[in-house]
Amino acid sequence: MENLFNGKITKKDLAPYEMIGDGKDGEIYKVADDKVVKYFFKEETWQRELEAMKIGQTSTIMPRLYEYGEHYIVMEFVQGISLARHMKRHGYIDEEMTEKILFVLEEFKRLGFSRWDTEVRHMLMDTSGDFKVIDHKRAFTSNAPYPTKLMKGMKKFDLSGEFMKHVKTLRPDVYQAWKKAK
Repeated sequence: MENLFNGKITKKDLAPYEMIGDGKDGEIYKVADDKVVKYFFKEETWQRELEAMKIGQTSTIMPRLYEYGEHYIVMEFVQGISLARHMKRHGYIDEEMTEKILFVLEEFKRLGFSRWDTEVRHMLMDTSGDFKVIDHKRAFTSNAPYPTKLMKGMKKFDLSGEFMKHVKTLRPDVYQAWKKAK
């Protein structure tokens, strides 16, 4: 594994790269065609995300982890669009996509994450239509019987009814459990 930053990184080291995202927890820079570096403002957030990324490497829903060091993680750049952007642009969610979303939620459970919910903006659809999920800082700190954040995102785009109709067809057991937990 090639080390881009050898365990330490400063804001100066990131200056040559394009910032492609930022938020309250950090900034994301594209450092190669297939790699990004996520620079974290707080050590605690970095540690929580890194733990989840390491555990998630056995799953296809996690970006590949290439390198990490103090306050940063180098991971796979996911070429594609977020589920949120897809829903906004196209205004629908079909049964095949619903099946892939249910797979993501099941993978969270298989990996041992206590939080198996995610926001629609954190679900990235790659060029083959499969999902990779980013932002796992709460993977072990939240727990809910119903995917509240996911459903909130679906509702924002007026697609929660359509999504639940597909869930009912594909996984009646999950549909019933969510209906009770709601």
